[in-house]
Amino acid sequence: MGQVTKLDYCQYLLSSQINYTITNFAQHIDTFSHDTINRYLKEDKIVPSFLWEGVKDKVIFSSEGYLIFDDTVLDKSYSSKIEGTRRQWSGNEHRIIQGIGVVNCLYYNPEVEKFWIIDYRIFDPERDGKTKLDHVEEMIKAAFYAKAVNFKTVLMDTWYATKKLLLLIEGLGKIYYCPIKANRLVDDSLAKRPYQAVSELKWTFEELQKGKRIKINKFPKEHHVKLFRVPISSNRTDYVVTNDRLQNSIKATQKVSGFRWKVEEFHRELKQTTGIERCQCRTGRIQRNHIGCAMLVWARLKQLAYQTTKTIYALKYGLLDQYLIDQLKHPTIKFA
Repeated sequence: MGQVTKLDYCQYLLSSQINYTITNFAQHIDTFSHDTINRYLKEDKIVPSFLWEGVKDKVIFSSEGYLIFDDTVLDKSYSSKIEGTRRQWSGNEHRIIQGIGVVNCLYYNPEVEKFWIIDYRIFDPERDGKTKLDHVEEMIKAAFYAKAVNFKTVLMDTWYATKKLLLLIEGLGKIYYCPIKANRLVDDSLAKRPYQAVSELKWTFEELQKGKRIKINKFPKEHHVKLFRVPISSNRTDYVVTNDRLQNSIKATQKVSGFRWKVEEFHRELKQTTGIERCQCRTGRIQRNHIGCAMLVWARLKQLAYQTTKTIYALKYGLLDQYLIDQLKHPTIKFA
C-alpha cells in the first residue's frame, strides 16, 4: 500500500459526487486502504496558511478591493460525538443545530467582479479559547500586516459590528460598511437627547437619501459615523453604518452592502461541491484536515471556473458527462 498525500485526498474530494467518506475513498482505489487514509488524516496538519500559499498568486488584487467576513456552520446533526462540534445558530437553517463553525475571509475585486477565499478559522472555543470576534480580528491583522493584502473596504455581518473591530479597521486606515442591530443605542442629536434604539430614529427625506450622522453608544466622545436605512425587501430593513463620512448616497451604500452576499455564494458552492460537511470521522484533527482540503478544492474549482468561464457546478457535475456517454453506448446494466 502506498502513502496518502494531501494531493490524493483533495483529488478524491474534487472527483467524488455524493459520498465523501474515507470508506468510499478506500473502496474506489487500489493503492490505499481505509486505515492508511485514516492514519494520514490523523497525522497531517493542514492549516489556513496552506490556502493562502495556494491562492495568493491567483488573486487579482485592487486598490478598491474588499475583505468580506462571515461564518457558516457545517451541519453535524447526525453525531454529537464528533470533536469540535457544538450547538450553534445556523443562518442557513434558521435554527440552532449541532455543527462545526467556520469563520471565513473572502477577497472581492469589484473591477473584475471575482472573489477568492484567502483565509478561514475553525470556531472551537473549547480547544483554543477564541471567539468568532477574535478570529476576525486575527484575520484582519494578518491580511494587513503579514500578507500585505491590497484592500480598501471591510464588509461584515451584524454580529461583528463591535466597537473593538470597527475601531481596529479605522486604525488601519480602512473603510467599513456593517449592519447594526435595530436595538443598538445611538445618538443623532449631537448629545442634545438621550441615546435611543436605532429603529426609533426619525428620518427626513434627505436623510433617507444621504444618510445621517450618528454616534454609537460607548464609542469615543467625538466619534461619529454615517448611518443609512437600507431597504432589503418588503419586510426587512438593514441599518448600515460606515466610517466613510463622505458617503451621501443610499444607492451607493446599497451597492456596496450587496457585495457582502458574495460570501453566501461562497458558502453555498463550498457545501455543494466539496463535501465539506460530509466527513463522518469523530477525531477533531481529521475534521480539521478534511475542512482544509475542502477549502483547497473549492479554490481550485473556482480558479478553473474563472479560466473556462463556466460555473463551479458545471465543472463539478460535468465530470459525470463522460460516464453517461459511456453508459449510453455500452450500458453496464441493460434495460430489457
